[in-house]
Amino acid sequence: MRLIRSVSALSAWRRRLDREGVFIGLVPTMGALHAGHRALIRAARLSCDAVVVSLFVNPLQFGPREDFSRYPRQLRADAALCRAEGVDVLFAPSREDIYPAGFSTVVTVPAVSRRWEGESRPGHFAGVATVVTKLMALVRPHLAFFGQKDYQQAAMIRRLVADLDLGINVRVCPTVRDPDGVALSSRNHYLTSAQRRAAPVLYAALRAGGAALLAGARSAVRIRRAMQRVVSSEPKARLEYLAVCDPETLEPLRRVTDKAVLLAAIRIGRVRLIDNMLIKR
Repeated sequence: MRLIRSVSALSAWRRRLDREGVFIGLVPTMGALHAGHRALIRAARLSCDAVVVSLFVNPLQFGPREDFSRYPRQLRADAALCRAEGVDVLFAPSREDIYPAGFSTVVTVPAVSRRWEGESRPGHFAGVATVVTKLMALVRPHLAFFGQKDYQQAAMIRRLVADLDLGINVRVCPTVRDPDGVALSSRNHYLTSAQRRAAPVLYAALRAGGAALLAGARSAVRIRRAMQRVVSSEPKARLEYLAVCDPETLEPLRRVTDKAVLLAAIRIGRVRLIDNMLIKR
């Protein structure tokens, strides 16, 4: 595996692959890699000749009261995981490389990103869209891999790629979970032992919503109530939102006819957890 730290070195590596006709996969990450990232890397490895994992803690997607300064940074461990999984390039640029002096461009995808996480974290999706656009321009992959856990992010990136005619196939891979259903996330390690024991309530709430829908509930209000009852049963959980949405536009549904995505966010202590479930009748 090759560790590349600069944009110029990545560009030189990418030019060589152009001449060889290599099919490239990109797995964008902020590091602190876990089994969920490993699954994305393995999916890329199965589909592509060369796999690039980017590792960049993107300051543009953190709000002023969020955890940018304490977000876990563990390059040595991340490099070891990438090496073990057969990654060709680990791209770990500096902030100055990605956002050099004078950088002022912001990419936004308003229709998909204005609700839910967009309302809870103003500016977050503009930061994500900007850095993903730049990474795609630098790596120029044929395939890019994202996890379903960040469902709204993946939907936004699909819209971005389609709108800008980037010619990249965005592949969304299933959420990887711990045995108790908690979706793997780099932020889970912030939870205390007691908080971690409370965390499965989020997935349990989504399952309750899915069960209500599959049992015949069509009203979004009824489905949300089924989820809310579960969240309310856990005193450590503070609800931020529960939503029943169109899977592509993420607009809220009043009634479910054939398919929906359930979106949810809670706080346990200072830790914010998000999850989702895609339901088809």
